[in-house]
Amino acid sequence: MSGQDKALPGEIAIFPLRGAILLPRAQLPLNIFEPRYLAMTEYALGHGRMIGMVRPRHGDDVNPSLYDVGCAGRITSFMETGDGRFLLTLTGVSRFRLLNHHLTDGGFRVAEVDWGGFAADLHADQDENTLLRERVIELLMRYLEDVGLRADWDSIDGASAETIINSVAMSCPFEPDEKQALLEAPSIEKRGETLIALMEMAIAQKLQDLDDDSAERLQ
Repeated sequence: MSGQDKALPGEIAIFPLRGAILLPRAQLPLNIFEPRYLAMTEYALGHGRMIGMVRPRHGDDVNPSLYDVGCAGRITSFMETGDGRFLLTLTGVSRFRLLNHHLTDGGFRVAEVDWGGFAADLHADQDENTLLRERVIELLMRYLEDVGLRADWDSIDGASAETIINSVAMSCPFEPDEKQALLEAPSIEKRGETLIALMEMAIAQKLQDLDDDSAERLQ
């Protein structure tokens, strides 16, 4: 694998999940209950504790077509419940490019992946972009008010631009293809710019909807 870090495996279990993304150094809680994904988790625990989050292009759950780029996370917390579920936290390690994948006897997929091109994911950005951070926070306040969501501003207050951008990108209810664009952004600056554009579009759409509602009431 060209550009692959020696600590990263060439093959990992993958979890196709359309509604969520994982980003480097961010955390994703998972509630695992389907038998095939319980088997996937047991496999991952014995193979470096790594799971690759990759998103289906469409809603087909039988044999989904997958996007080429996903993000692998390491299981950093694990608990088995009394009713047989696994509660996990994945901490993002690096994005990867999907080369091929196959179905295992356990019903989950294992993929050959290439980490080349994502070496920067392994290292936190040391150059804090204060201006970008302020722009994201300012727009986030307006966006959350418009969509009726709330943020933990105490945790945001001391967080880096990367932490804020990744957390917002993962948690806000953007469209699936918009989430993929955030995942594939080549740098934290590009991801921040994409995030700002998506929030601006959502705010503009909300204002348009309000104008349309007002016009209908006046008719």
